[in-house]
Amino acid sequence: SNQDTTLPGFIRIVERVSWAFSTSLDGEGGVEDTNFDPGYEPDWAVISTVKRDRVGEHPPWSFSLPLSELYSLRRSRFSLGRNFLVLTSRGGHPLPPLHFHRGGTRELLRALQRYIILAPSPVDGRLFLAYPHDSGALSQSFDELQLFDDGSSDLVSRFIQDPYATTFGGFSKVTNFFRGALRPPESPLHPRGHQDHHGPLPADDEPGFELINCGAELGPRPDVMRGQPLDKWEEFLDPEGRVKDPQRIKELIFRGGITPSLRKDVWKFLLGFYPWNSTVKEREDILRKKTDEYFRMKVQWKSVSEEQEMRNSLLRGYRSLIERDVSRTDRHNAFFSGNDNPGLTLLHDVLMTYCMFNFDLGYVQGMSDLLAPLLFVTQNEVESFWCLTGFMEMVHQNFEESQEAMKQQLLQLTLLLKALDPELLDYLDSQDSGSLCFCFRWLLIWFKREFSFEDILSLWEVLWTRLPCENFHLLMAASILESQRGELIGSDHDFNTILKHINELTMKLDLQTVLRGAEAIYLQLACCKELPGKVQEVIGLYVPPSSDETSPESESHETQHLLSQSQTVTNYELCSPGCLGHNLTTSCKEKAKTS
Repeated sequence: SNQDTTLPGFIRIVERVSWAFSTSLDGEGGVEDTNFDPGYEPDWAVISTVKRDRVGEHPPWSFSLPLSELYSLRRSRFSLGRNFLVLTSRGGHPLPPLHFHRGGTRELLRALQRYIILAPSPVDGRLFLAYPHDSGALSQSFDELQLFDDGSSDLVSRFIQDPYATTFGGFSKVTNFFRGALRPPESPLHPRGHQDHHGPLPADDEPGFELINCGAELGPRPDVMRGQPLDKWEEFLDPEGRVKDPQRIKELIFRGGITPSLRKDVWKFLLGFYPWNSTVKEREDILRKKTDEYFRMKVQWKSVSEEQEMRNSLLRGYRSLIERDVSRTDRHNAFFSGNDNPGLTLLHDVLMTYCMFNFDLGYVQGMSDLLAPLLFVTQNEVESFWCLTGFMEMVHQNFEESQEAMKQQLLQLTLLLKALDPELLDYLDSQDSGSLCFCFRWLLIWFKREFSFEDILSLWEVLWTRLPCENFHLLMAASILESQRGELIGSDHDFNTILKHINELTMKLDLQTVLRGAEAIYLQLACCKELPGKVQEVIGLYVPPSSDETSPESESHETQHLLSQSQTVTNYELCSPGCLGHNLTTSCKEKAKTS
């Protein structure tokens, strides 16, 4: 739409003509000529169509490159946007980026795969290195990388004949690059048509050939049992009202949630309104002090006159957003239904007071979704406000204008999915969905609109325990995506239909199934001895200070506690309702001894 920055054009692959990409600014006059020859030597190439009346002009915005000179191709993306490609020549010079506003990157890559090999870079999943199909040239590329001590030119044929003997000495340097270069995986980027008989046969069809998996072996995923909700509270208090074993309380809540009648009391501890070691008398003092503080902040915005507010655009903007969101937050719930419902007034007042409490952040759309369950459970304006501040301590970065925290969480989710199911991630990436931006709402407000109101009460109290790691909500997202694997890969989806499918999961997910799946994923990853460091960070495992992989310092305290409860049995063994034990077929420690 902006002709100063965007040049429309076509790109094609043509035999015996080199690549020339050209565009037309005016879009008028002339007829397409697909026989344009820019005068290069015969070669496989990519070429665009041009207008006949411009054939001899070589416009300044045209560019061309023989495929033999193509060094790499990078798929990039604007934030939450569409793909564009950046191609680099063997001389190290990048060509102007090609933007595909209506799709087409996958089709171009498929076409290129007929004539060259695009091997994923081992260090950057969006970078593809270009190699000719000629095995001699490929062997020369390996020699230049010094992947093997032997520089013989028949490397490829020797590898196919005897992969173990050929790769034993140099396999640690090859990793995913070698696998991708020799055997393009079955994915939309690497189609294997019926007419392709030149590449290595699949492992099942070639006797004696075994595809070596270059990724970390995760091992089997354990079965996990959920427990009963916390239904006793007084027995965990000492005579002065202190909670005797906060960790045990958190474990019980993580395992099964809280009985509704106890939520009003227990939530205030989970969200930091009351310290776990406070006495009954101390809690009375805290409530009195917090009540005074709340109403002092409420008076600040209540006392602003209309004339003052007219000169305070920030406050006026916050009020407008809050009034709009309050009118449509959980209106199906009896506590907020109706036009003159006092619950709506409390929702409005607490959010306005939070703007006084944290004026830098103020109000951002979505905060009303976080407050509504708190107000519903506490039935108290002051207590719901301070519970909200505790909740926001956990998620306030989600609402910052820079969106850096959300981008980081989407990146962490991508790392998890890459470790758990790289094929699913590759498929999503091929459909311009590799950024997982369709999970944005899940992470922003912790699945508030994906589950029923009652399920959210149970889910959030589990997440507030911060067990087994602070990013358990990312493991939940990974569990949901894995549960949809068959539907996503088995259908002809594109970016829009994937987004539509994910949005239609609202109110169709079973919470207990998702929680079991997320915990099982955590245990599976925690048991992996070769888990990448970045994934360890995501799930809260400490990176060992030395190369000793068996160092006990490599696991956090929470992880050690969880894994120590695992049952080393071959049959399922039910734990007590509050036990954090897991029904593993083989415990991680036993697995380590036998591996």
